[in-house]
Amino acid sequence: MVWDAWGIPAGHQPLSAQIRGLLAQVFGISGDPVVRRDEGDVPLRESALTPAQRDGLVAVVGVGNVSTDHHDRLVRAGGKSTPDLLRRRLDGLQDAPDAVVFPADHEQVLAVLAYCADNAVAVVPFGGGTSVVGGVEPDRGRFATVIALDLRRLDRLHAVDPVSGTATFGAGVTGPRAEELLAAHGLSLGHFPQSFEFASIGGFAATRSSGQASAGYGRFDDMVQRLRIATPSGDLELGHAPASAAGPDLRELFVGSEGAFGVLTEVTVRVRPRPETVVHQAWSFPDFATGAVALRAVVQAGAAPTVLRLSDEAETGLNLARSGDIGGGSVQGCLAITTFEGTRAHIERRVAEAEALLLAAGGAALGSAPAEQWEHGRFAAPYLRDALLDLGVLCETLETATSWSALAEVKAKVTAALTDSLSGQGTPPVVMCHISHTYPTGASLYFTVVAKQTDDPLTQWGIAKRAAGDAIVAAGATITHHHAVGTDHRPWLTAEIGELGVRVLRAVKRELDPVGIMNPGKLIR
Repeated sequence: MVWDAWGIPAGHQPLSAQIRGLLAQVFGISGDPVVRRDEGDVPLRESALTPAQRDGLVAVVGVGNVSTDHHDRLVRAGGKSTPDLLRRRLDGLQDAPDAVVFPADHEQVLAVLAYCADNAVAVVPFGGGTSVVGGVEPDRGRFATVIALDLRRLDRLHAVDPVSGTATFGAGVTGPRAEELLAAHGLSLGHFPQSFEFASIGGFAATRSSGQASAGYGRFDDMVQRLRIATPSGDLELGHAPASAAGPDLRELFVGSEGAFGVLTEVTVRVRPRPETVVHQAWSFPDFATGAVALRAVVQAGAAPTVLRLSDEAETGLNLARSGDIGGGSVQGCLAITTFEGTRAHIERRVAEAEALLLAAGGAALGSAPAEQWEHGRFAAPYLRDALLDLGVLCETLETATSWSALAEVKAKVTAALTDSLSGQGTPPVVMCHISHTYPTGASLYFTVVAKQTDDPLTQWGIAKRAAGDAIVAAGATITHHHAVGTDHRPWLTAEIGELGVRVLRAVKRELDPVGIMNPGKLIR
């Protein structure tokens, strides 16, 4: 990916006339985008890697697999949140890892961690670099040197068990590569988060990722069957059967651990046959509350499609502006997307049941075109964010999850917190929301916030983020549904799991990482 934005250069396109018109109308913003710097013009903090440390790491991973190159360090200087990208635009020295190390396998990862523990070098595991919560920031902690441990060479499909429906991947395999490797066996993982094109299997597990097909296939942590983990204290292999009563499930300590305890090097996941048939159907609802009731009815009846999502009125309006009048003017209120995958006979039964429930709840069928259009552009939204930042528009997202009974309250309180905090800074926002993942007992809410930037957009967003986080916690919702904790959500972790829960995690870290080299500053201090 490019160093100061999302994705690859080819994905970045000029804003449409419709979006430019909206920006002028709502925020009074017009003009040309800022000129972005060439990466060669960005000064980096001088590498603190000593010659002895370099020699020690080369002895483990081989010549050519330890880099202090400017480009290699710069593109691993953090993740892809709006604050990450705003910091990249600042003048002055940019922080970056002192070196990038490329191990080839589990044994080399284990040896690198042992070397770094013995030589006081902090280690930041690095997969696709798509974190939006500060999860891959090169924080040195109390150490003078920090390396990015890039797992891209752990890129193998180690095993496929079509009888059991599992596959074992190296942690560095990306989402598209996993699908390519599985396709040769007629299989699919079915995990398609917005970061799919760049994120890795290890990153999916380490952050409890949730894909856009989670209604049908579940979250990534639901898919994990076995883990192989390298830690400074040794290695672990966890998960010997589909289920076990052999004490607490230790896999749960590492799924979502964000590299704070060790490095996931191999992940065995549940896979499924590639779908024989895919059916798309879009729906409109008069308002968000009606649509939410409809989604709940479908999920609680056990009739959930593979993809099930609902945009509120504001987000539906933006989608109309981005792509023209969806459905020829037939969207009134809120747009819902459904996708069904499987065999033809199985889909026919599921579609019929879901359609009956959605119609009974007040939905109007729009046909397949809006759903197909959404699917075609589902990975493009982050590029829009970058184009807005270039024009001086703040654009960022946050997410949570709560019970169905609390859904309306949480949505209202978070929206109010964002609106009040940004309006109080003289930049009234547009706050959009959608239900992106559903469960029998509740759902996730995914917010997108757009406002005119102040002269200090980092502080501007920091104030809004704190207000939203406080509102989420006060309403009893989770501080993060699938973005993970990183550094951004750490201030609210104690409220989520309690003081004792934090002490439990610290005790685990002391046992697995006694020197404290693993991803300092993330998850817990």
